[in-house]
Amino acid sequence: MYKNLKTKALIIVAVILACAYSIIGLPKSKDELVANFQKNIRLGLDLRGGSHLVLQVQVQDAFKADADQSIDRLKEEMTKQGIAFSSVERNDPGFDNADSIEITVKGVPIEKTGQFRTIASDYLASYTLNSINSTDYRLTIKPTEALAVRRNTVIAAINTIEKRINGLGLAESTVRQRGRSDGEAEILVEMPGVDDPARIKQILQTAAMLEITAVQGGPFSTPEQAMTQNNGVLPLNTKLAKQIPRGQGDIEGWYIVSRTPVVTGRDLRNARAGRDEMSRPATDFTLSQEGGRKFGRYTEQNIGQRLAILLDGQIRSVATIQSRIEDSGQISNIGSEQESADLALVLRAGSLPASVVYLEERTVGPSLGADSIRQGLVAGIAGLIGVVAIMLVYYKKSGVNATIALILNALVLIGILAWFEAVLTLPGIAGVILTIGMAVDSNVLIFERIREELRGGKSIPAAIEAGFDRAFLTIIDTHVTTIVSCAFLFIFGNSAVKGFAVSLVIGLVANVFTAVFVSRAIFEWELNRNPRMQELSI
Repeated sequence: MYKNLKTKALIIVAVILACAYSIIGLPKSKDELVANFQKNIRLGLDLRGGSHLVLQVQVQDAFKADADQSIDRLKEEMTKQGIAFSSVERNDPGFDNADSIEITVKGVPIEKTGQFRTIASDYLASYTLNSINSTDYRLTIKPTEALAVRRNTVIAAINTIEKRINGLGLAESTVRQRGRSDGEAEILVEMPGVDDPARIKQILQTAAMLEITAVQGGPFSTPEQAMTQNNGVLPLNTKLAKQIPRGQGDIEGWYIVSRTPVVTGRDLRNARAGRDEMSRPATDFTLSQEGGRKFGRYTEQNIGQRLAILLDGQIRSVATIQSRIEDSGQISNIGSEQESADLALVLRAGSLPASVVYLEERTVGPSLGADSIRQGLVAGIAGLIGVVAIMLVYYKKSGVNATIALILNALVLIGILAWFEAVLTLPGIAGVILTIGMAVDSNVLIFERIREELRGGKSIPAAIEAGFDRAFLTIIDTHVTTIVSCAFLFIFGNSAVKGFAVSLVIGLVANVFTAVFVSRAIFEWELNRNPRMQELSI
């Protein structure tokens, strides 16, 4: 009677097997089955336990760094073209007014005004030049450029933090922006299974700005001594840098180093933990091909000169160039093997474009997550038993049909979550429980429509066909409406609300398959077994 019944049965079996495989794989033992289930069903931080961090990117650091680079370019070009000036300085904005960064140039000769304006236009195109008086000028960053700096800084910070967390093996962690990049500049980090985030916080907060630069003078015991020996003025394009003491007996020293490094962290290809010539912890690094060429040319031309390795503005080591060095180096003066490994990790991940501060830290214990899972399961099972009991009492044998569809709905929902590696959270469990109600609602619509057709005098096969056909559009209408609502929840909600929306949408899609396709196939199978059925238990 129903020629395509075998095809429908094959489709249903295929879906069941695919979902079962995505949940438990192909286990060879009970232990492997449990392990596969725990691996494939990824639990969120609120269920598994872990750490929740909110970081704020100090975007003013990026604005200041951009202004400092612009000042260096401006000074260099003005000196080349013989344009005198008394000072070139920037202001020091905070987080709230970071985009008010401005550069003030004083003492430009009136006869050099045209040349100065040309230099400012060519080399500081992201700034707007305004005259204060005939010899002084102020450059302010353009609003569009300021917005781009904010956005790019937050995006770069997210990418760097994500690389560092993945390097620690925390693949299930979540790193995403919270709020607007042009406003709060906040990053949310969720790390399931991490209950002591102290080390991770230190790794995430490390800027890891690596510079290998030429030493122009030193060591000096104090910055004042360095200034005194240079007549109170540092040589052009240099800066003072402090060296970290190597041991308990050492005292800190100061060096004059070039502002323009020979190579930076951007030229790194790899970094790994190692040991120095005294078997103390160190970090070995390898340069990229281009970085190696630059480093090789410089060291070949400057044998006998000194180089300093700076990390986050502080000198870790100073060495004299003995021969040409191409593609490798070592950072010494590191406290422990763990610090050496962590430094290698952050160097591989790249430097942060700006410093970060922690606004919020929350830890969920594993026992609290287990309690949430247990309570969620109790709620789901209680709801399922209640719904099944009512369906069996009210719809009799057809209630069995609805129960099978309900169980398959749950299997398909969990299977899809596992297949797409989605994370199940406590709000996600709420979405699963709500799906149970939505699934039963679809069955009720279909069954009541079949009852109406039977009361209208139609035969059982005709009543079933009409019941499914006429209820289908209503089911689609209600599901589409709910899915649109979930889309808004996903777009504008936080991570918890998104988990609820995702699980509900997947449940609704699964419900269309189970309530319409599977339920209809069960009715057709029953009619195929008993073509002369006189009464439908509904």
